[in-house]
Amino acid sequence: MDIRRWILAFILPPAAVMNKEAGTIMLTGILTLLGWIPGVAAAVIMLVQEKLQAKA
Repeated sequence: MDIRRWILAFILPPAAVMNKEAGTIMLTGILTLLGWIPGVAAAVIMLVQEKLQAKA
């Protein structure tokens, strides 16, 4: 896992999930607009899921 994506997840959550589908990026962007914490939480959850899928 790239440390830059984890840093981006806390600074600008939609940028951290740019390699995902458009709906995922939009969802993260909307959650970020509603509040910074929900956007960060969504980005972190997606990064963790990606890491778990890579191990499987």
